[in-house]
Amino acid sequence: MALFPVISNFQYDFVLQLLPVDTEHSMDEVAAAAAYHSVGRRVAPRPDKVIRVRRQGSESFFPRQAKLCETDIQPMESLEFIFCDE
Repeated sequence: MALFPVISNFQYDFVLQLLPVDTEHSMDEVAAAAAYHSVGRRVAPRPDKVIRVRRQGSESFFPRQAKLCETDIQPMESLEFIFCDE
């Protein structure tokens, strides 16, 4: 359990943000943390969608229940947060 900094590149947001998350957080929890700083502020809510996480420029998403510590994500890496159908 440790704080871990990533860069949030949230879909439809024009601001990149430093996001402190916990290494024990699942990708869904990381997505919720990113949404807290973007959705309802500069990004319209989309309650019919889930937010998925992928590495900047990647086509594939991390599994939703994967813990941050189980991935190869590096500190200060830029992650994309994308609205998707469930």
